[in-house]
Amino acid sequence: MTSPAVAVLLATYNGAGNLAEQLDSFAAQSHLPALILVSDDGSTDATREILAGFRDAHPALPLELVEGPRQGSGANFLSLLARCPDGIDMACFADQDDVWLEDKIARAVARLDGAATPEDPVLYCAHTWECDADLRGRRLSRSPRKPPGFRNALVQNIAAGNTIMLNRPALDLARRAARDTDVIAMHDWWVYQLMTGAGAQVIYDAQAVLLYRQHGGNLVGANRGTLATLRRLRHLFTGTFRTWNDINIAALEQVSDSLTPENRALLRHFAQGRTQGLAGRFDMLRDTRVYRQGALGQASLWLAVLLARL
Repeated sequence: MTSPAVAVLLATYNGAGNLAEQLDSFAAQSHLPALILVSDDGSTDATREILAGFRDAHPALPLELVEGPRQGSGANFLSLLARCPDGIDMACFADQDDVWLEDKIARAVARLDGAATPEDPVLYCAHTWECDADLRGRRLSRSPRKPPGFRNALVQNIAAGNTIMLNRPALDLARRAARDTDVIAMHDWWVYQLMTGAGAQVIYDAQAVLLYRQHGGNLVGANRGTLATLRRLRHLFTGTFRTWNDINIAALEQVSDSLTPENRALLRHFAQGRTQGLAGRFDMLRDTRVYRQGALGQASLWLAVLLARL
């Protein structure tokens, strides 16, 4: 059998500080990518020079650089999905400041190949090693305690974008949806919602596949510890979580034909119920059975319903 052709979808913006390490980890993969598709969102630092230097140093490793939409990270990743070419069997997202372990692609390919029939969409995601800015102090990312699913995806993302890989049917689904979607809150959350809403299988790998650099530039960061708890509460009390849900619901409604009938109905119930009075919001929570991971996560969901911040 021929080896699956894997595309790496890399969004960049002023990432010169750590980009070279990430690119080198692509070149060190035991299963080399067939394409590194880079969408640069208007970098003003040395990002483009680093990309050009890597391409010159690795002529056998195709790297294509395209102009990003310059509308933020989510729009940049949507544009990468929409531009992912035919002839690719699997595609994975990449952040500009991580470092991949050498078997990252190979592990995902093996799990996707053995997951389902060729016609079934599958999303693969995995653990990461959370590190400081110098890649020291490794600790394994937190494991989900409940299974993945659309009821979870509506209120929480557990699929770290830097670990996601999609098989061909899932990639086709995401490419079509990306072309029909205007605005998303976060690309990985949107993909998790889209895939679970469409009935795709989700594989969560218990092994870490990359070094996830934690620093001030992370948009969300690791989902653990006191600071992470305080950040989630701030998102809740300031209305950010509710705004994200507004954006997510609108994005899903744009591609509702891709969802299963059951999940289209669930989305409608969730969208309508969260705008009701207190009793109606709690009825919605009971009827839809949406859930977050862990006791604190579920408690924050109840608090969001109580305070009309869902």
